[in-house]
Amino acid sequence: MKKIFVLTGEPSGDKLASKAISKLKTKNNEISYLSVGGENLKNLGIESLYDLNEITFLGFTKVILNIFKIKKKINYTVDKIIEFNPDILFSVDSSDFTLRISKRVKIIKPKIKTIHFVAPKVYVWRERRVKKLKYFLDHMLLLFPFEKKYFDKENLKSTFVGHPLLDVTNSTNTDNSKLNTNKEKIISIFPGSRLSEIKSLMPILIKFIILTQKKGEDYKFVFHTIEHLKNYLSNFLVKAAIKNYEVISDDVIKKNKLSETSFAIVKSGTISLEICNAGLPSLIIYKMNFINFFIIKLLVKVKFANILNIMANDEIIPELIQSDCNHNKIYQVFNEYMTKPNLRKNQIDSFNKILKKMKTNGTSSEKIATILNDEIKNL
Repeated sequence: MKKIFVLTGEPSGDKLASKAISKLKTKNNEISYLSVGGENLKNLGIESLYDLNEITFLGFTKVILNIFKIKKKINYTVDKIIEFNPDILFSVDSSDFTLRISKRVKIIKPKIKTIHFVAPKVYVWRERRVKKLKYFLDHMLLLFPFEKKYFDKENLKSTFVGHPLLDVTNSTNTDNSKLNTNKEKIISIFPGSRLSEIKSLMPILIKFIILTQKKGEDYKFVFHTIEHLKNYLSNFLVKAAIKNYEVISDDVIKKNKLSETSFAIVKSGTISLEICNAGLPSLIIYKMNFINFFIIKLLVKVKFANILNIMANDEIIPELIQSDCNHNKIYQVFNEYMTKPNLRKNQIDSFNKILKKMKTNGTSSEKIATILNDEIKNL
């Protein structure tokens, strides 16, 4: 029986990987799997070597403080992959973690086919990384069409497959007309999938909610999270005595809530694509410690954090980053969008144009599954 090791480094990568592997299982049921994964891969019956929480660190300083722990996990993971001896090592996102492992595995077992999905953001910084990647990666699968030129230049095989989160079109209230008729005006909030992100953003979001409630506004705030962080996040809201909120982790319930949502406040990251694909206007927020932010500002070569803004070269979705990420600024932008329907409509029209460029014929997950299946058949 052929074998695939699925290597992820955080919940978003676990979600992306699971969508592709789910499709692959329908094409080929004679593959054995092992992983470093999370809830989504577990739901497919794929065992993980350890919990993703053990390796999920946010920012340079957190990585430095946990450097010995990370090295130990990398060593352990490499040993276990070699022991499993897969035909394919399929790594997904979290390149600073997953690609370090892929490189070491390739050196020890060069016959293992290394395929990586979600290229490092070379369009943002460290473009020279591509020169090193070609020595241990066999195939790079790309989220965005404009990335291909960076890998073609170094003769590293790459394929634009699109983004799995865009596979399903789930248009919701694209004109937000129901905002004026719903008894409950639902606002979806995505505070992040990492404990460190929630610790950073929840105090700000709670102040924002308290501000809206002081002004007599009757919004219902729905927090979207993952199962193992649900209680932790709920404790923030209970301690702050917030009224009229809900915390959800089930994907089916999440989709239903998005169909009832009027506006979203979203931690910068992959989830913003899912929100836009659902036809929802949104606001992007993010905050990290000063040292991390200072280092990133020195290194990055793009003006925006959100990929849709980067592709548009314009802030079509408002970004409140670092010092701008405070409860007063969030309320100011939020209130402007909620009181001006034309702003919501213009944002939706703008991001829909960008989304069209990011979609492929057929689904991304199907394309990835086909590539994996073809590769394993040819081994």
